Amino acid sequence: MDLRIVQFVNALRNRGVRVSLAESIDAFQAIQALGIKEREVFKISLRTTLIKNADDIPIFEELFPLFFSGSEPPRMFNPSEQLTEQEARMIADAMRQFTEQLRKLLEKLLEGRPLTPEELNQIAEQINFDAMADPKYRDWLSKRMAQALRFDEVRKALQELMEMLQQMGMDEQRLQQLMEELQANAQAMREQIQQYTGQRIAEKLSDTEYRRRADSLYNKAFDSLSDEDLQILRKEVTRMAAALRTRLALRHKRARTGQLDVKATLRANLKHGSVPIELRHRDRALKPKIVILCDVSTSMRHVSELMLSFLSAIQDQISKTHAFAYIDHLEYISEFFQSSEPHQAVSTILEKMPSGHYNTDLGYSLENFTSDYLGMIDHRTTFIIVGDGRNNYNDPRLPLFREIVRRSRSSIWLNPEAMTLWGRGDSDMLKYAPLVNKVFQVSNLEQLSEAVDHMLVG
Repeated sequence: MDLRIVQFVNALRNRGVRVSLAESIDAFQAIQALGIKEREVFKISLRTTLIKNADDIPIFEELFPLFFSGSEPPRMFNPSEQLTEQEARMIADAMRQFTEQLRKLLEKLLEGRPLTPEELNQIAEQINFDAMADPKYRDWLSKRMAQALRFDEVRKALQELMEMLQQMGMDEQRLQQLMEELQANAQAMREQIQQYTGQRIAEKLSDTEYRRRADSLYNKAFDSLSDEDLQILRKEVTRMAAALRTRLALRHKRARTGQLDVKATLRANLKHGSVPIELRHRDRALKPKIVILCDVSTSMRHVSELMLSFLSAIQDQISKTHAFAYIDHLEYISEFFQSSEPHQAVSTILEKMPSGHYNTDLGYSLENFTSDYLGMIDHRTTFIIVGDGRNNYNDPRLPLFREIVRRSRSSIWLNPEAMTLWGRGDSDMLKYAPLVNKVFQVSNLEQLSEAVDHMLVG
């Protein structure tokens, strides 16, 4: 229900209704207090908290039944359960007179079976539903779906079925009861189609707003994100990570035997007239092993969390990830990400490293790492630092950093600060940068996703 309410709020915004984050929170609190069992009370709770302009009430009234009309299909009878063996045989003989499509629809009505989600989706695709997914077209779309299902022929088919059963000698009272139940089922199926169109339009409205909002956040600086913005970006990271996981899986699949090296194959087969008999492959690509150090000070939390979210979502394509958080000291945090979502894990970590007036000290954290965890670094390790390179004028411990980089296969630094600020004030970034293989500025989600893509896919 919480998701449905969020979608409803998004749809209201998409139709021009101004709903603030505070008003959304008020709506949830009102619902928690009053409950959702009483439909009218539930509706009043939402309208009171979300609508502050009388001009927006018609929009609310238009959208509310789309989102909260219920998800269960209308109740249907099952006349087939009451049929005698002789009556069932009569109906089976009579049904042979109809086309296959009509016969299947009549069988559904006889058995009281609603349309399946798959059937509804197929019909919607036939009529190009999404192109007209607007509340004002709901009735028209419902009619189009009923037409595609040949519902206009059902009434005539039912009458013909009753006439044939009468001719076969079925009892008049039994015929009347059967007709009433079949007509009721037909009406219930129409209501199901109406319900489906409302829900489908609601999803479209919500998704449109979500997509517009998400797209607008790709280039928004991490340090200006609201809590609502961050919630949307968490979902986007999950979506992008799914696509990245597919690409990584394909690369690893191809690498099981090594990728064909065309030039090497041709050179090796010159003695055969360049006809490739002996195939040559490039070296197999191995799943990367990652050690990541994340600055979780106030200015860095969002980028660190989203980076860890990426890695958490594609963990099946990574050999091993060792994650650390630091402000003025180092904390090993991998175990938190094995049991929690990244943003929840970060909250837990911050309980160990709470907000306050810290002196960020990457140098001391590097000393912690080399003393206790240097053995994690080897020729397969990609070493990643997520931080702004600011040390509050503490010793940057460059020799320690140089040793970590030397041991690793690859080293990468992700910094959300503008390059023009590197080296200014307490920034040691210009000292660290020459020692790593690659430095990325990642001040927004687009830059972060490009960096992750480059690191892991190339």
